[in-house]
Amino acid sequence: LPGLQALAIAFALEVSVGKTNTVMALNNSNVLLPCVFTTCIGFQDLIFTWHFNSTEMIYHGKIKSKASEPFLVARNPRVEFVGSTTGKDNNISILLKNVEFSDAGKYTCHVKNPKEKNAEHNATIFLTVVQKMVEADNTVTLIIVSVVGGLIGLLILFMLIKRVVLFIIKKTQDGKKECLVSSSGNDNTENGLAGSKAEQKAPPKA
Repeated sequence: LPGLQALAIAFALEVSVGKTNTVMALNNSNVLLPCVFTTCIGFQDLIFTWHFNSTEMIYHGKIKSKASEPFLVARNPRVEFVGSTTGKDNNISILLKNVEFSDAGKYTCHVKNPKEKNAEHNATIFLTVVQKMVEADNTVTLIIVSVVGGLIGLLILFMLIKRVVLFIIKKTQDGKKECLVSSSGNDNTENGLAGSKAEQKAPPKA
């Protein structure tokens, strides 16, 4: 069915920039813009491009097949291809050199695979450029971790004390039982109750 074929093609090619779609870079530094693609049926003469803010093409490459690495068609002088497509992952990441504040914005990795009836997919990553990295304030996190750790420690201590107390109580009760048994035996012997050692046979009648 045409509908099922279109659905299969739509899900055959996938493009991803990783778990997070935001990247922060220092001014005048180099920053990696990650992108990988997957395909269920392979690829032939695949085309991939990187766009800045959806309009400016900063990298254009082609890949003949899985056995060959991408070759450059066009690129911005400050962009370098750092991926590889002959290994396990189809990595088409780029490196943006000497980042400036004007480089902040949206970067889109676009892939087109002729083998899948020119199925096209893309993924977007957002770049923020800062003058200096600000250390995250982890005070609240540390307080929470300390409180949770303290509560767990108290719980473990309580359980240990409980076990010790129960052990002492059990030993004390066992000792009392032994005393009662011993006392009962003495009483029976002294009073000459049935079954005791003090019981004697009546003298025979003359």
